[in-house]
Amino acid sequence: MRKVERDYSSVGMETNGIELKCNSMEGDSDLQFLLQGGDLLKVLSPSWKKTRYFRLMEDCKTMWRESKRTFKDSATCECCGPSYPAAFSLDDISAVRMGRQSEGLKKNTKDQVEGRCFSIMFKGRRKNLDLIASSDEEAKQWFTSLQKVLSNRNHLNVQQKTEHWIFSCLRKADKNKDNKMTQSELKNFLRLINIKVDDDHAEMLFKKCDKSKSGYLAGEEIERFYDLLTHREEIDVIYGTYAKTTGFMSPQDLVAFLMTEQREKATLADAQNIIQKHEPDDNAKEKKLLSKDGFLMYMHHPEAVVLNPDHREVYQDMSRPLNHYFISSSHNTYLMKDQLRGPSSTEAYVRALLKGCRCVELDVWDGSDDEPEIYHGYTLTSKILFRDAIESIKEYAFKTSDYPVILSLENHCSVEQQEVMARHLSSILGSALVTSPLGEGMPTDFPSPEELKGKFLIKGKRLNKLEASYAPEAAESDDTDVTEEDDESNNEDEDEQKEEEKRKVRKKLKLAKQLSDMVVYCKSVHFHGFEDARRNLSFYEMSSFKEKKAMGLAEESANAYVHHNMDKLSRIYPSGSRTDSSNYNPVPLWNAGCQIVALNFQTTCTDMDVNQGRFLVNGKSGYILKPAFMRDAATEFDPITLTRGVWLKHKTLHVLVISAQQLPKVNNKKFSIVDPLVRVEVYGVPADVAERQTAAVGNNGFNPAWNESFQFDVYTPELALVRFTIEDHDFTSGNEFIAQYTLPFNSLNMGYRHVPLLNKNGDVLPSAGLFVHIMVVDGE
Repeated sequence: MRKVERDYSSVGMETNGIELKCNSMEGDSDLQFLLQGGDLLKVLSPSWKKTRYFRLMEDCKTMWRESKRTFKDSATCECCGPSYPAAFSLDDISAVRMGRQSEGLKKNTKDQVEGRCFSIMFKGRRKNLDLIASSDEEAKQWFTSLQKVLSNRNHLNVQQKTEHWIFSCLRKADKNKDNKMTQSELKNFLRLINIKVDDDHAEMLFKKCDKSKSGYLAGEEIERFYDLLTHREEIDVIYGTYAKTTGFMSPQDLVAFLMTEQREKATLADAQNIIQKHEPDDNAKEKKLLSKDGFLMYMHHPEAVVLNPDHREVYQDMSRPLNHYFISSSHNTYLMKDQLRGPSSTEAYVRALLKGCRCVELDVWDGSDDEPEIYHGYTLTSKILFRDAIESIKEYAFKTSDYPVILSLENHCSVEQQEVMARHLSSILGSALVTSPLGEGMPTDFPSPEELKGKFLIKGKRLNKLEASYAPEAAESDDTDVTEEDDESNNEDEDEQKEEEKRKVRKKLKLAKQLSDMVVYCKSVHFHGFEDARRNLSFYEMSSFKEKKAMGLAEESANAYVHHNMDKLSRIYPSGSRTDSSNYNPVPLWNAGCQIVALNFQTTCTDMDVNQGRFLVNGKSGYILKPAFMRDAATEFDPITLTRGVWLKHKTLHVLVISAQQLPKVNNKKFSIVDPLVRVEVYGVPADVAERQTAAVGNNGFNPAWNESFQFDVYTPELALVRFTIEDHDFTSGNEFIAQYTLPFNSLNMGYRHVPLLNKNGDVLPSAGLFVHIMVVDGE
């Protein structure tokens, strides 16, 4: 097959050496500004503001920070090891915000420096970097330049990111910076990219590329080494099977591949569009041919990976009543860490909302200066102002999703400070706050997410029934007392003494009418059994269930729970004994139709991965329509017994785990190389839960291959999820997490598919991937 010339200009590869430049932005004034860098004032507290020198390194990915001392928080460079003192990767940045938007800048600076401030927000738990420039203009320049470079990186395709990463590691391995690679430097480079080879194999690779017999690699020899390194035999086999036109794929060949292997409906026009969009070689494109490079670029594109591209956008009916949906929900949203001593922060609300969370919790207590505060009661967690939390929620509520946000109030305040809460809610949220039912007359059902777009709902206690506001002839009650419903009450797992202390102050809560009237569709009430709820509760009256209680109901009275959740909303929350903010498995509660299954978003764990997988689809709207059999009043569906019914749609899932690419290291030790294995799991009703795993591949995180196949029987596919996890095998101390990806069973694309990989924080690993073959057939 004719060799297709690669165009490295988009990622800045100088293939006649190891020089790495940002050629795609070469000459750009914003890039030059960052490469030159400058002094900025780093802000940690009102008294700690110190000058630090920041600049972008030549790899156009790593920001370097210079100070008079060595920082403990030195980050790793893109080659999986400490590269520069106090450095961080642009890939670790989630956003850059102009002005005093961060909690730290609001607290530690004054209004007059507003125009000089900006913040760099990081993914995961890393603290924000709050900075002050010497002038408004300089701050804008930093903000604009960072935004442009970040946007440029985000628009690189997977192949370009891989090339950029590999050549950056080559550059790091070139110890004397002579743009040449010795055999010793080659071995160091292989360790950087997560491969361990013996001396004989390293020598063989080196001699294969050292055509000049000079004892080092340079120019085209390095490009040859790159091609050898990134060669993927499995792609050769697939491509070669269908490339019937002088070594290339014609539109007809591509249609045959798409229909036969990928089980897609495809036309010649579809194939020609793919060639025009993904073929990098102009000569091949002109002849309407797809080269192997073009084929690989297409296979990495979001429309061709394991997630059905139609499900990336909102594809479900959003006009159903609110309680017909699973709703992405957070518990103790204000906490950044544990619930005993952890910090509370408005940033925690921002992070949850940006992840698509649609129900956030506010634990509100009387504060000083007549300002209500949010914190975890009876603990040492720090405090934030209720007003600041509402302002942050208002600003970020609809960045990821347009659909409604529920504010779950845990109200412990005096009447006076409840009135302050009501004023803040009204003044900050304005017309976006729902304070009366939509439409005319007393409603009989919930409005839909579509009708509530851009709106906020308050969940909390209410003095009377909603119906009372439609009966003016009925006398208004003078009683302002309600029974306090604290989410942590009646928790069997709590310390008895602590519970007794709470009980003494809980019995009755005075409720401010202004705040009470804001509760419309989500009135909190105690649960006294399914029959009582059916007979006595209105549709808008909802109960919160502690984890243990809810799990018991989901197991012992699953069908009754399903029916309860057809009429009402249910909120589930973690046990109070989870002081470390750990989580529980949300799947059994979804199987029982529970909508608001609240998890600790601040905690990275398998349960959160599964939660994010559930809400990965439907445009990441935070709302997933429950299956029709969970919305049918006559349903006999029980996830435990799984009797015959429309929910039984037996499918057999075949998974061939083929290979992985560019897996990250699990630690930064120089000689640490991962031994990866892949675990494939199915979550869903008990009959569907299953797990299989491959053998471990020793000393290869760069391009491990398994070629192991598994089979799963799935009986209720509409509730099932599939999770791919890659771990570093360690038989002495237990396996370590490398990456994962979770998605709904019904969102799987069939055929040969790349699986994007996420780190423990749920962020995409730019160059890493898993390659699998998926087939779903009807079961017997």
